[in-house]
Amino acid sequence: MVEPENTLTDHDYKEGQVLLFDKPLEWTSFQLVNKVRWLIRKNLNIKKIKVGHAGTLDPLATGLMIICTGKFTKRINEFMGQEKEYTGTIYLGATTPSYDLETEIDQTFPTEHITEEAIYAFAKAYQGKIQQRPPIFSALKKEGKRLYEFARAGEEVEIPTREVEITSFEITRIEMPEVDFKVSCSKGTYIRSLAFDFGKALESGAHLTKLRRTRIGDYHVDKAQTLDNFIETFSPAAFES
Repeated sequence: MVEPENTLTDHDYKEGQVLLFDKPLEWTSFQLVNKVRWLIRKNLNIKKIKVGHAGTLDPLATGLMIICTGKFTKRINEFMGQEKEYTGTIYLGATTPSYDLETEIDQTFPTEHITEEAIYAFAKAYQGKIQQRPPIFSALKKEGKRLYEFARAGEEVEIPTREVEITSFEITRIEMPEVDFKVSCSKGTYIRSLAFDFGKALESGAHLTKLRRTRIGDYHVDKAQTLDNFIETFSPAAFES
């Protein structure tokens, strides 16, 4: 967590700022952007200002989000294309339709046959360029609709695979049925899909129970502020010289 920095002016925000946030659990990326925009407008009496984020995080994920303001919103694609790093926990022996805890467990599988060697072998095999199928509970569009709209309506839809790159995949803890990991990957990688494939490759099932984005390019979550930090920058004390 970082301490509140000196207050920026309305001119600063319009000219462009790169703000690093540690997204709270259960917040959507859209909610965080809206809250930041509202705080800037309300506290600095700005009628209109551009605010956008450089890559979504699922509601059940926490961690680094880059939010750009003003003229720097033009840099969003630049940030989105940078390598990302995540830590998290995969639960072996059960699957969910969303590949995480957003939905209930739909199937259970045996795990007695899974060895630590097999787990490490999976992590090694999944480094490099791989073909990945995004989860149906995602915001990707097909035929003008978000995939999660098909999922919630109970409709089946064919989701093509796409190439992503896993630059590193490290297993940091094995305490069955839980496995902790750290992954560095390219834009467009779904860690939930990685968890699902993890279970399938081990002839079992798996889903993601915890996810945190720790890095985007050279930006690290250790340098990010919480929403409370950001609110404090607008307090009367923050304007004192």
